[in-house]
Amino acid sequence: MIKRRESNLFDELSGCFRAVGLAVFVALFSPPAQAQTQTYQTWPEIDTYVNLNQNFRLYFIATQTIENNKGRDAEIGPNLDFFFMPLFRKNRSVIFQSDQAKSRLFLLRVGYHYLPSTNGPTEQRGVVEVTGRYALKSGFLFSDRNRSDLRFIKGEFSWRYRNRPTLERTVSIRSYHFTPYVRGEVHFDLNYGKWSRTSEDLGAAFPIRKHTEIEPYFEHQNDTGQSPNHQINAFGLSLNLYF
Repeated sequence: MIKRRESNLFDELSGCFRAVGLAVFVALFSPPAQAQTQTYQTWPEIDTYVNLNQNFRLYFIATQTIENNKGRDAEIGPNLDFFFMPLFRKNRSVIFQSDQAKSRLFLLRVGYHYLPSTNGPTEQRGVVEVTGRYALKSGFLFSDRNRSDLRFIKGEFSWRYRNRPTLERTVSIRSYHFTPYVRGEVHFDLNYGKWSRTSEDLGAAFPIRKHTEIEPYFEHQNDTGQSPNHQINAFGLSLNLYF
């Protein structure tokens, strides 16, 4: 009975994320509707993780938005991660990961991010995240991140809730291992009083040294908070450092 339930869960998750992948493909190759605007961006990022002990670490994010070859927005800030409870089972997607938090059932993150901008107001943001993970028997790792952004813009407070499921699996080519993934995210924004943003990602993490990996990805984002809808096609490249 348990094996049958796991098989059904895997089938449902696989179908869900195949649909997300199809949505990315359609977004890439379909012409934008007249009631939409569309831009293309590049998102370079450096993520630094410093382990304090087996359960705590510091995480520092530094990223920038580049549009039309010019820097537009940035996001920098420290975070404290607490991860606990080992996964019920481990598979290849956990064993070959540089990120040791992926071998834990839950991760709690608390952080402060500063977001300067060249075309808008500066934002100060508190971040609270809870991520749950489940290692599927087939070698896939399923994660579900629930995040709250506590936003202060021009002295006014608002909040935004974000949910991001991810499905990933480590692939081996001889002795080399890398991890492709697909994920989607939805945002509920207090300023608009509705679900105002969706995004779909395709990417992969490639180790280049024992404690270093690069993570190229593509994201299609659709903002519906204001009219007309604004779509963003972004190519991101993260450098992940683990100490």
